[in-house]
Amino acid sequence: MLIYTQTITPRLQNITDFSGKDIIGKPFELTTDRDYFLKYENAKINYSAERISAEEFWIKPHSLLFENKISEQSIQCFNVNDQKAFFKTEGDFPFDIFAASFYLLSRYEEYLPHQKDMYGRYAHENSLAFKEDFLDQPLINIWLKDFKSLLISKFPYSPLTTHHSPFTFLPTYDIDIAWSYTHKGWWRIAGGLAQSLIKGNWKHFKERINVLQEKQKDPFDSYSWLNQLHELYKIKPFYFFLVAEKNGKYDKNISPRQRALRELIKDHLIRYNIGIHPSWRSGDEQSLLKKEIDSLQTITGNKVFSSRQHYIRFSLPETFRRFIDNGIQFDYSMGYGSNNGFRASVASPFYWYDLEKEKQTELMLFPFCYMEANSFYEQKYSAEQALDEMRHYYEEVKSVNGTFIMIWHNHFLGTDKLYEGWREVYEQFIREVGEKL
Repeated sequence: MLIYTQTITPRLQNITDFSGKDIIGKPFELTTDRDYFLKYENAKINYSAERISAEEFWIKPHSLLFENKISEQSIQCFNVNDQKAFFKTEGDFPFDIFAASFYLLSRYEEYLPHQKDMYGRYAHENSLAFKEDFLDQPLINIWLKDFKSLLISKFPYSPLTTHHSPFTFLPTYDIDIAWSYTHKGWWRIAGGLAQSLIKGNWKHFKERINVLQEKQKDPFDSYSWLNQLHELYKIKPFYFFLVAEKNGKYDKNISPRQRALRELIKDHLIRYNIGIHPSWRSGDEQSLLKKEIDSLQTITGNKVFSSRQHYIRFSLPETFRRFIDNGIQFDYSMGYGSNNGFRASVASPFYWYDLEKEKQTELMLFPFCYMEANSFYEQKYSAEQALDEMRHYYEEVKSVNGTFIMIWHNHFLGTDKLYEGWREVYEQFIREVGEKL
């Protein structure tokens, strides 16, 4: 597939690489040579201001991909095939799919002035996807699916080899607090017991004592149960471990100096892929990211290349630049920590584009669309409602052959009464998915 354009920019190269890999399995070829384009006898797209051939697929471009600045864009959404679209234009496609996809994929709107949420993150309410009610759809994948169909229709006799990506299911787990009561050091144990007494919570006091005396399993310990579930349905998940040295309001993990946590990490390393779950504090004290990565590398004896932010706390472009500086190659933070949905409107991995530097980076982002904590804490769903929500996102991603990444935490899947019913619906969902895979 050849694309003619009057100017090849980094933005255009980035989005045509991504689109090409989705449609034909490799980046589209770009050219500014008009004569070469006219003589080209296979499938070709004219991405310029006017039609130049009867044998082309023409898209009149929006200006976005030819700019080298970040500024407010005038966006009016309209419907195409019952889906939202924007950057309406002339030609054989009703809107500039390249510019619109780039706007969403690059998270362009997150570089513009915006309101933060209570945790200092980009609030999902700011996003075009939320305002226009397509946050629950992998819209870019849907657009590309329709685009591919039109290209096949336009070039029925051309050797246009299209690409069909396999659907992938990837459950992931954030281990923020490995255990509720055990392995916390005498001062935290004593403090927890005292707190239960002060509040008159005799049930929690008794439970703590029973767990500490090994008469009862720690309520956050779901590891063996998960191992059995994964083995039964032949699932290979990804685990992210929080290994902060200091505790704080948002960092409540067990110390990585604790033998129990080190052994837990090593046990998972034997079975699964693992990555770093950078602490909340590392977002304020930049030097801590390297220390935490080094700590996890010391425990595992392996290099750490994958990460996901604690509380999904990141700011563009600073956080992702720090990842790159510290050797992170794959990040799984692209989603919201306040509402489920497709933050970048896509269900496929993609390379992060640094808008300020106008450069595609080597950092690959793996977007997630579902996190149980969003359902429970933010959306106030019951376990049964969450099951329906998981089914929705599974079907949305499967319909476009994307990668369905979900986030769970060990404490939701243990025996803590606060999360009663969630373990059961997760098992039911995994069983349903396992029977389909």
